[in-house]
Amino acid sequence: MTANNSIPKVGFPTTITEIVSRIGEINPKKYASSRNYIDGSVSYLSPYISRGVLSTKQVYQNLLSRGYNVSNSEKFIQELAWRDYWQQVWISKGDAINTDLKHPQQAVETTKISKAIVFAKTGIEAIDIAIKEFYETGYLHNHMRMYIASLACNISKNHWRTPAQWMYYHLLDADWASNALSWQWVAAANSNKKYYANQENINRYCHTNQTGTFLDIAYDDFETLETPSHLIDSTLPELKTILPKSDNLKIDSSKPTLIYNFYNLDPDWKKETDANRILLLEPSLFEKYPVSENTIKFTLALAENIAAIQVYVGEFNELTKLYTLNHIYFKEHPLSKHYKGIEEPRDWMFSVKGYYPSFFSFWKKCKKELKNNTVNDES
Repeated sequence: MTANNSIPKVGFPTTITEIVSRIGEINPKKYASSRNYIDGSVSYLSPYISRGVLSTKQVYQNLLSRGYNVSNSEKFIQELAWRDYWQQVWISKGDAINTDLKHPQQAVETTKISKAIVFAKTGIEAIDIAIKEFYETGYLHNHMRMYIASLACNISKNHWRTPAQWMYYHLLDADWASNALSWQWVAAANSNKKYYANQENINRYCHTNQTGTFLDIAYDDFETLETPSHLIDSTLPELKTILPKSDNLKIDSSKPTLIYNFYNLDPDWKKETDANRILLLEPSLFEKYPVSENTIKFTLALAENIAAIQVYVGEFNELTKLYTLNHIYFKEHPLSKHYKGIEEPRDWMFSVKGYYPSFFSFWKKCKKELKNNTVNDES
């Protein structure tokens, strides 16, 4: 028996009606019991949260409005909190997240990525099928992301940065903080222990029954495992972003201007304000953090939920030189620090801010706030 090809491929609608209806389909109880399985009851909301169409707070509040509480949905709330945690690390550490954050990655043999991973020829059937589908859908189950990262960093001995860029490039939910810091967590550059998954683990959660592979070993044997020969050859993938042409902007200088970007496509942001609405796509950003053509198309489709949105491809300072823009508004984000105007906060789930060395030290504070909110709601 090989990998289960009957698992349906994931689709990601782009109309706000379909997106909001997906929130209402979340079942936190089923999520908690099945989320680690490749066909588990996960939300498929990550692309919308990453693009700022939805906030973690919005999803959390929707759960509460449907009668769920902390006791029966804590695991799902915790997973939402992970996304806010990674963002808080990025805000605190800035570009430092682009390098080994806590510890130098050990036993690195190349700063490229194994060709076998890029071409889906690792020999691990579940992984190879997932990578091929990834190129089509722009989505990977979280467990599969960890499997691939472990294979790249801890088996093939690739430094995490290039493989992380490769994955980010193809992800519809491309979030550099979540992606880069999770890769470092697997590689023990942002944690105290490398993450490994053996064949038994992959078989269990991917519904396969493959045996006799290089991963078909006990966990104690991983540290002495030599890199299989077919994983040694590496490559530096060409990752370039194809941006659209700018619209012929029509600006009313008497109105305020709202700047949207790759990380903020919130259709409800200042919805009632009569304003110029501009989706800013800066070539310098996508030079540093390239994404695929599919991801750009997805982004543009999501932007259509914003009334009268106009697309400008160029740098922020170029935009403000070309057009008279009064009262510029934008949402806070580490990649928007060079914007000039009025910065507005994002919608966070909790008031917990700043850097915490581990998620669970962050979550401890969040959970205290959760309990306080529950007590207040009951009273």
